[in-house]
Amino acid sequence: MSTAVASWSTETAQVTRRWTIDGFRQPWGLGVAILQPVIWILLFGNVFSSVATVPGFGDDDYMTFLVPGILMMTVLYSGAWAGTGFIDDISSGVMDRMLTSPVHRSSLVAGQLLQQLGLCFVQGLCVLGIGALAGASYAGGIVGFLVALAGSMLLAAAFCSLSAAVALLARDQTALIGISTMIVLPATFLSTALMPAALLPDWVQTVARYNPLTWATDIARTALSPTIDWSLVGTRSALLLALAALVAWWSVRAMRTYQRSL
Repeated sequence: MSTAVASWSTETAQVTRRWTIDGFRQPWGLGVAILQPVIWILLFGNVFSSVATVPGFGDDDYMTFLVPGILMMTVLYSGAWAGTGFIDDISSGVMDRMLTSPVHRSSLVAGQLLQQLGLCFVQGLCVLGIGALAGASYAGGIVGFLVALAGSMLLAAAFCSLSAAVALLARDQTALIGISTMIVLPATFLSTALMPAALLPDWVQTVARYNPLTWATDIARTALSPTIDWSLVGTRSALLLALAALVAWWSVRAMRTYQRSL
């Protein structure tokens, strides 16, 4: 008698459901994820508010300039820690049991990724809402609002997949945290998330030009501005989409590498 095998979409949906339920059982995680951008907006918004008076900054007030950067920093950091769930599964033996089942390995990665993207979407809504309360203006309206969120999802997809791949290869919480920190901290300060490119040293401007955080921040800034530069949105989105696809492929390869090591 043949055994029925679920479709890839059904498997992915079930994996997503499992991670989502697990997330609701630990509501403190969502609370911290939302509190973090609040601190960043209040901290950076007040510490660097005088930057808006520096020649070459531009016409926007600093809060309006800052919020798109905080949006992308938030999903960047959340994505970088996404692999901790896989580390927990490896440590508890859950991962090994799942890999003995007739399930597509890519669905195990995709299901967790979808749950993380859902979390990042909620974070994005909170960041933009808090930013509005803090005085940021979104001249791009609802269309710009949605485009900014879409850009944040592309960035989140890339770094969630990257974190998953590192977790499956390193298989150690300390190693994952160390590697993630080595990636996200330089990415943050070698970007235009906090400062305009014109006010950065020349070498930082060069690095920032190739930084995915800058690409995503560019999307959000033009999307929330009075006139959206669709050409910029298209080119930056294509770059982020290509990066996300490449890293997602790597994370699936990492899953198969882990399975072969059992």
